[in-house]
Order: sequence, then structure tokens, then C-alpha cells
Amino acid sequence: MTMPEERTKAVMETRRFLETLVGSETEIMWGLVRTVAGQLLRHYPLDVDLSVSASALPGVWAPPADTQS
Repeated sequence: MTMPEERTKAVMETRRFLETLVGSETEIMWGLVRTVAGQLLRHYPLDVDLSVSASALPGVWAPPADTQS
């Protein structure tokens, strides 16, 4: 089970990872990218997590497109 701290950490680390990829001027090692992406996705929020967050904080999150009514 993913704990809230793990989920928050995954979102923050994913942002840093994407910023690193964007700012990189060297050749990217795709095997390493896949490994890090898999680690980050382990605790990354699911659509149901985003829906719950959107219900609680509509000014911060929107429900995922496929669950909006």
C-alpha cells in the first residue's frame, strides 16, 4: 500500500526527474530512464487518487478527464 508520504515524494521526484531530462545537454541513456521511471511510477497517484484529491481540493486539482461528469 502506498502511503501519502510516498505519493507526495513520487510526485516531487518525478518533477525533478523531468526537469533533469529537459535540462540535459548530454545523450540520454534510455535504460536508465526506464529504470527511474518505473521506480517513480511505483507510488505515483492513480486516477482514483486524483479524483479524491480533486473532490477535496477543487482549486488545486481537477478530476481526471475520463471521470468528469
